[in-house]
Amino acid sequence: MMTTNERFAFGGTKKTMIRVYNTLSKTKELFQTVQPGKVGIYLCGPTVYKPSHIGHMVGPVIFDAIKRYLTYSGYQVTLVINITDVDDKLIAESNARKIPMAQLAEEMIADYMANLKALEIDTVDHFPRATEHIGHIIEFTQDLLEKGFAYESEGDVYFDVSKLEDYGKLSHRTLESMQVEGGSTAERKRNAADFALWKSAKPGEPSWPSPWGNGRPGWHIECSVMSGRLLGETFDIHGGGLDLVFPHHENEIAQSQARFGKLMARYWMHNGLMQASDEIGKVGGRHTRPAEGDREAQEKGKISKSRGASPFRELLKDFDPETIRFFLLSTHYRRPIDFSEARIREVETGLGTFYRFFKRFQRVTGKSFYDIVPAARRTDGEFDPQNDPLLKDVAEHRERFLEAMDDDFNTGGAVGILFDMLRRLNKFVDDERLEDPAQRDPSRLAALERGVKTLRELAATLGLFRTPRVEKPAADGDALTGKLIDLLVEVRAEARKAKNFAAADKIRDRLAALGVILEDRPGGTEWTVAKG
Repeated sequence: MMTTNERFAFGGTKKTMIRVYNTLSKTKELFQTVQPGKVGIYLCGPTVYKPSHIGHMVGPVIFDAIKRYLTYSGYQVTLVINITDVDDKLIAESNARKIPMAQLAEEMIADYMANLKALEIDTVDHFPRATEHIGHIIEFTQDLLEKGFAYESEGDVYFDVSKLEDYGKLSHRTLESMQVEGGSTAERKRNAADFALWKSAKPGEPSWPSPWGNGRPGWHIECSVMSGRLLGETFDIHGGGLDLVFPHHENEIAQSQARFGKLMARYWMHNGLMQASDEIGKVGGRHTRPAEGDREAQEKGKISKSRGASPFRELLKDFDPETIRFFLLSTHYRRPIDFSEARIREVETGLGTFYRFFKRFQRVTGKSFYDIVPAARRTDGEFDPQNDPLLKDVAEHRERFLEAMDDDFNTGGAVGILFDMLRRLNKFVDDERLEDPAQRDPSRLAALERGVKTLRELAATLGLFRTPRVEKPAADGDALTGKLIDLLVEVRAEARKAKNFAAADKIRDRLAALGVILEDRPGGTEWTVAKG
């Protein structure tokens, strides 16, 4: 555990030494920002040619949580997610649908934004679009030509990778080992690995005038331009999926470094890819799997539009958005995420333990968990537990949570600690018999409230439990099922009263096997159903 002496002052607030895994160095590095107290984050966003699927939500959820945590840790954070609204895929889809590319882009952007809103991703400061920066892209390309890093060929402009000695440093590949696609423009290039900065227009395609003729930007240069315009020539964190390391991020580094002669981003953070899998792991466990994964293996298994991933809005018909957010944060961001409905159902069951506790807390204290105002900064959340056993445990859990997040934003480990804290708080209510109004000691209620306030504080750094969960109205069949469960609960109560504990236990166990969870309270037995 990190001691107080290991912390350092920064910008007038106490800061813990955050460490970040940098793909560029393949090591965890101490987080030190370009400008003291400020953080600039650029995350590669979607190419908007079809509706978003769950894979498109991974990065935004992760970096939304990272921004929240860095803000909580005292930084002023700017988060940028770009929109690629001109691309070969957009052109092909717009032609297939016989609508203008701009119209298609607007439809898909609206879909993407609606999905972000559902997941309560509201910390993004800028959503720049490539088409808004055509002039800046042309300017960037001209500068590379003048510096000798690019060349024109039949209306196209290419970046000459041979002009950079360290090309390949992010993906750790040599030029000889790179797999490059030839395509119809291969004969126009000096080297097979050279990539397009500007593409000459083809008949019927959207285009813009340039010194090299009508055309449109290459993919890689769009991000170099937008990140530089909004965050500066060198910024702090560049994020994206593991599949973007090569060629996209490698080429971003090449062209930005060539133009500005300096580091593009201090830290390159790559999240694991969403993969279809039937594997089910324990939610709320004490340990997470090692973070590093094999990039090529993940790329082969990743969920994508081309592999039939269903639109995210369809997933929202079956699952609450908070369940999906919790699911995405339950794994370390560098690990592949094993996607299956069974896995999400299991996460949903785990979330149910929190929702039940929130109701329990309100019964005991008369206060809503959601009305608690959490500490906005980590220093504000510190408290003296004195000799109170519960609060000493809560303070220890809080420190472990912060250590997990300070260690490369380990949300999976942090989620496990939230479950540990929840178990401790539930045990405290049981041990102190706080469900019984006659047993409620005001000092014990105060300790509970202090502990729950810390739970709310930590969950808020992940963007969890921000608003009350809306219960869906029961269908007629559900209403009948509820009445039957009430009847079984009543029969079980009679069995317990008659000391027929074998029958009572059998009813409880059979209901549990069906996903019905019973909780015995001083005022009676309550039940909840885990969906699935």
